[in-house]
Amino acid sequence: QLQFVESGGALVQPGGSLRLSCAASGFTLAGYAIGWFRQAPGKEREGVSCITENSAVTNYADPVKDRFTISRDDARNTVFLQMNSLKPGDTAVYYCGATISYDRCSDQAGEYEYWGQGTQVTVSS
Repeated sequence: QLQFVESGGALVQPGGSLRLSCAASGFTLAGYAIGWFRQAPGKEREGVSCITENSAVTNYADPVKDRFTISRDDARNTVFLQMNSLKPGDTAVYYCGATISYDRCSDQAGEYEYWGQGTQVTVSS
């Protein structure tokens, strides 16, 4: 059974940093593009960042460019999201998703088949 477990979410002050992890079990990440998404209360799930197999392509949503960095370690079957200079607007539940893709990744949640349960990130003083 394909599963993701997200971790690393926490309460952090504005300007702080967090590193989210997305650990896959039941399958290997090879051949999958992975996306990080977030959903704030009352809002739709939105794409944050994504990465293709072999890290050949990475994409970032405009609000997080130059602050967030996505990476993957296929040997550990894990994808990471390093988040720096956090703002209150980054507060949301963060999810990772997977889709079979070798050379592109999408910011559209509907294109991802497999999801984790999410991890809460709260940015507040």
